Amino acid sequence: MRIGAVIPNFEAQTTKGPLNFYDFQGDSWVVLFSHPADFTPVCTTELGRMAVHNPEFIKRNVKLLAHSCDKLQSHTDWVNDIKSYCRDIPGDFPYPIISDEHRTLAVKLDMIDEDSKDNEELAVTVRALYIIDPNHKMRLSMLYPQSTGRNVDEVLRCIDSLQLTDKVKVIATPANWVPGDKVMILPHVKDEELPKLFPGGVDKVSMPSGITYVRTTTNY
Repeated sequence: MRIGAVIPNFEAQTTKGPLNFYDFQGDSWVVLFSHPADFTPVCTTELGRMAVHNPEFIKRNVKLLAHSCDKLQSHTDWVNDIKSYCRDIPGDFPYPIISDEHRTLAVKLDMIDEDSKDNEELAVTVRALYIIDPNHKMRLSMLYPQSTGRNVDEVLRCIDSLQLTDKVKVIATPANWVPGDKVMILPHVKDEELPKLFPGGVDKVSMPSGITYVRTTTNY
């Protein structure tokens, strides 16, 4: 799955009942994230932290949707473990987990580890995470090996960046940016356009090359 690709519609069984992806998404963003298996330690922490942060995703009009290649009853039992381990999950477990025991969806969405992609017996999903916009386009992907857990704050930061740059289409966010920090003005924007676009002011950074291409502002 490449950035900009349209996520095809699909139907699946989940811990919260049957799901049609497009109906589930509606006009929201979706974070679809996959896990190698139920009852695994790192995945347990990840699903727990995503659940704890669910109110932050809701603020951003984002729905969470997990995926794992196990049976539905296994998912249900695992949710009970996750809730026991992460005791700060508010209320009921907030999002569905897809049951994909035959790996059909994992293959369709390109979530299979390269080393085992041709082995139906051993193929496992990588920790793929897709941020999908309301037009069903995959806007950002993160692929983690089984050994490394995700950083939920980074997922939220990326959503903030995507939503901001969709709203203000002439900016980009720099390394380590968080909301409130300076943003970068895209190179194609001409200097004479800056006062109208950013009346609060723009900072220009001098470079040894003499090319003024780093222009920042907090007025966005």
